[in-house]
Amino acid sequence: MINADPALIGDLVNANHILYRHGVVDGFGHVSVRDDANPDRFLLARNMAPALVTTTDIMAFSLDGTPENDERQPYLERFIHGSIYRARPDVGAVVHSHAPSVIPFGVVRGVTLRPIYHMSSFLGGPVPVFEIRDAAGDDNDVMVRDVRLGDALATSLGALPAVLMRGHGATIVGSNVRQAVFRAVYTAANAGLQAEAMRLGEVTYLSEYEIARSAVTNAAQADRAWNLWLREAQG
Repeated sequence: MINADPALIGDLVNANHILYRHGVVDGFGHVSVRDDANPDRFLLARNMAPALVTTTDIMAFSLDGTPENDERQPYLERFIHGSIYRARPDVGAVVHSHAPSVIPFGVVRGVTLRPIYHMSSFLGGPVPVFEIRDAAGDDNDVMVRDVRLGDALATSLGALPAVLMRGHGATIVGSNVRQAVFRAVYTAANAGLQAEAMRLGEVTYLSEYEIARSAVTNAAQADRAWNLWLREAQG
C-alpha cells in the first residue's frame, strides 16, 4: 500500500506527461519521487510509456529496486533511481531520459555540456559522462540493469544535478519533482542551443558568477514554468 501524499503522486503523474510534452521522454524514459511518508522508498510508474501514466500505475520500491507488494512489471532501469536516492539524501526526484539533444555530448570526445544560458545555470559547469564499460566491461547492453551499475552511475553523478550516459541519455535530479522536471527540460534545451552555437563559432559560456546568481533566481521561479507546462500537458 502506498501511503504517500496524494498530491505527491499527482505531481509524479503530471511530471510524466510534462516530460513527454517537451520531448524529454517519448515511449521510453522515466521519472520517480522519493516517498514523503518513507524516505527509504521511492515511487515510480510500472513499465509503460510516460504519456500514459495514471495514478493507478504508480508502484513503490525499496532503495535496492525491489517492488513492494506489487507483481506488475517494473522498469528495467529502476536501479538508476534507487542507487541515487541511497547515495544522495538531498535528492527528492530523479528523471532518466534519452532526449536526443543530449546524446552527442556523451559520445564526442573533447566536448562537454556546459551552461550556455541562464535557464540552465543549475548545471554549474561541465556535466560528467558515465561510461558504463568502466563498470560493466565491454559486454553490456548500455542499460543500468542492477544495483551495481546503479551505484556506479550514482558515483559518476556525485553531488551534481546531472550526468550524461554515453550512448544512452542522461539522468537529472532535483530536491523535488518540479525542480527535477525543470532541470530535465532545460538540460535538453541547453544541449540543443550549445550544439547550434558551436556550429556558428567560438562559444561564450556563463561565468561562475553568472552561474551562481542566475541559479538562485531560477530556483525561485520553477513553479512558474510548472504551472504553464501542466496546463499545456492537460490540454
